[in-house]
Amino acid sequence: MVDQDGRYIMLISVHGLIRGRDMELGRDVDTGGQTTYVVELARALIQHPAVSQVDLVTRLVVDPRVDAGYAEPVEELAPGARIVRIRCGPDRYLPKESLWPHLDSFADNLVLYIRSKGRAPDLVHGHYADAGYVASCVSGLLRVPMAFTGHSLGRVKRERLLAQGSKPEAIERRYHISQRIEAEETALDNAAFVIASTHQEVEDQYSSYDNHQPRRMIVIPPGVDLSRFTPPSRSSKPRPPIYHEVTRFLADRSKPMILAISRPDARKNIATLIRAFGENEDLRELANLVIVAGTRDDICKMDKGAREVLSEILYLVDAYDLYGSVAYPKRHAPDDVPEFYRIAADTKGVFVNPALTEPFGLTLLEAAASGLPIVATEDGGPREIVAHCKNGLLVDPLNVKAMGEVLLQAVGDRQQWKKWSRSGLRGAHKHFSWTAHADKYMRAARTAITYSETQHVFYSVKSRLITADRLIVTDVDNTLTGDAEGLQRLLELLREAGERVAVGIATGRNLKLTRDVLEHWDIPTPQLLITSVGSAIHYGPHLVEDRGWDRHINYRWRPEALSAAMTELPGLKLQDAEQQSRHKISYDVDPEAAPSLREIRRHLRRSRLQAKVIYSHRAYLDLLPIRASKGRALRHIADKWGIPLDCCLVAGDSGNDEEMLTGNTLGVVVGNYDPDLEKLRGNPRIYFAQGHHAWGIIEGIGQYNFLGQIRIPDQKVPAYETVAG
Repeated sequence: MVDQDGRYIMLISVHGLIRGRDMELGRDVDTGGQTTYVVELARALIQHPAVSQVDLVTRLVVDPRVDAGYAEPVEELAPGARIVRIRCGPDRYLPKESLWPHLDSFADNLVLYIRSKGRAPDLVHGHYADAGYVASCVSGLLRVPMAFTGHSLGRVKRERLLAQGSKPEAIERRYHISQRIEAEETALDNAAFVIASTHQEVEDQYSSYDNHQPRRMIVIPPGVDLSRFTPPSRSSKPRPPIYHEVTRFLADRSKPMILAISRPDARKNIATLIRAFGENEDLRELANLVIVAGTRDDICKMDKGAREVLSEILYLVDAYDLYGSVAYPKRHAPDDVPEFYRIAADTKGVFVNPALTEPFGLTLLEAAASGLPIVATEDGGPREIVAHCKNGLLVDPLNVKAMGEVLLQAVGDRQQWKKWSRSGLRGAHKHFSWTAHADKYMRAARTAITYSETQHVFYSVKSRLITADRLIVTDVDNTLTGDAEGLQRLLELLREAGERVAVGIATGRNLKLTRDVLEHWDIPTPQLLITSVGSAIHYGPHLVEDRGWDRHINYRWRPEALSAAMTELPGLKLQDAEQQSRHKISYDVDPEAAPSLREIRRHLRRSRLQAKVIYSHRAYLDLLPIRASKGRALRHIADKWGIPLDCCLVAGDSGNDEEMLTGNTLGVVVGNYDPDLEKLRGNPRIYFAQGHHAWGIIEGIGQYNFLGQIRIPDQKVPAYETVAG
């Protein structure tokens, strides 16, 4: 159970391999700076006095190819902070581009986890496009504010790849870039605030998005744990083992080292760096090039992206005949990374980040704290790091000649090198700390959380679907509505009930018409909406669609063929377009001319068509997918949110409510009911109220003692007894 006294922050980062120790940075293109960032952010936030719990949620992976720790559901990072791993599609480890079809399932599983803890987070924070999409779903479901950090952006990536000569179709096929951009737009639309690392990111990168709103964007440079990164010692210590792993490639190990550390990812632009080195004869004479591109045993067994990058490295080394001048060690441990910086600094070398796009650049600060000057892409974070630290030069990552010249300048001037080294060391510690980052983060979070809590929300400050142990679902027309005084009394009663009661509506209207009637009767949006006779489910004020239900009911649904078949029948008139929806075809019925319900069903079956046919008020007929109905939608919701059916009170007045009223639910038929429901009389779990409209619902609540210790007519032991308080 989460401590209720402090804030509960949930960070979401879906892809890559995330753990709290021995991060496998560079193992693949998905396990890099972002994975380090989210782990360190979780540790920093839990140190803030306003925070009592931080969950870093990621994907659970059960795969013999990776460490068994990634299959552990929970891993403690620090007291109050933990990594929580949630199932997302297949158990095996997948690259992020393959996760898109599984994100809705991940969101559903995450909500189940939150419900099991009994408290919704105060803020959810999505990292990267995929987690931004998940956070949008969870935020809408739980009615909690959301933050978003893009880390790198799809529109920017597409522009860079096009500039390199990649074909649009190839970019789409490999990176699913349109889906990624749409997810980013969705995240920006839902986010209470967006955290960017630099002002350039806000002004130049996010500005290409439709939902670019600078007032929602906050620049907070990532904090950096620099305790492991120090300049080389002047004492005569033995060389670390990794020194020999690097220098065995080099003919003259005394030359300054140009060091690059990154994942084997095409976006890191390692190939351009090698070309810049190979084509500048003076640079080749003066310096060595050291490329640390992750770890590998057999390139042929790596994923396609890493395999292509590493193969190109080997090809270019051979093409420029750089043997003896370029080192590309096969493997290293996490503890070797600080040593790489110190080895390069000891030779009076530089660190280079030639990435096509760099939102921040954690390695640049690690190098600075090690006394190693930098040369970096003029994109994104490096611009602000160099502005603060004054410890190097920027370069166009696509200009091979300019990159070679800038690197030559950086390693060729010893006096300038010393100034850069000292300035970078001071600047890294002065301007970039996790304490400062967490303070600024929580100022933004407090504003968003406070605003969310003060908004007028129906019956709840947060989603009662997390805290509720019972659910009331009512039809709208002539059940919930019809008597203004009764409606207001019912709303007051439900507001007073507290967080243990969730409320929803179930209606034949589509979503737009449902919203219209709610507005007309001044009814705030409840926790859930079952619309179009059970063929659509939406949650909360943001109307988050239950995509799992949408996929489930699409089974054998052929609307065009059904519409064609129904034209053969008399007495049926297709209603106007406003009454139709994706999974509902609606007709007005002339009961004198139309076939019977049985005849309509037989006609459709003989046409080899499957549909659920619902007749109500002796005037309307709806065709739905065979898996759809108000009753089935209600049961899907009860199962999804873990609410027993005998803790669900349902109210209706017509035939399309019948399936919802029967079974293990506690039914209420309001006094103004349609005669179609008379056949249900005598069922011990269906109460026929005397009161009409909302007064009948209130009467049913009292009949079952639904807001207290629930009384079930055919059950001696109460189905659920609420916890005191």
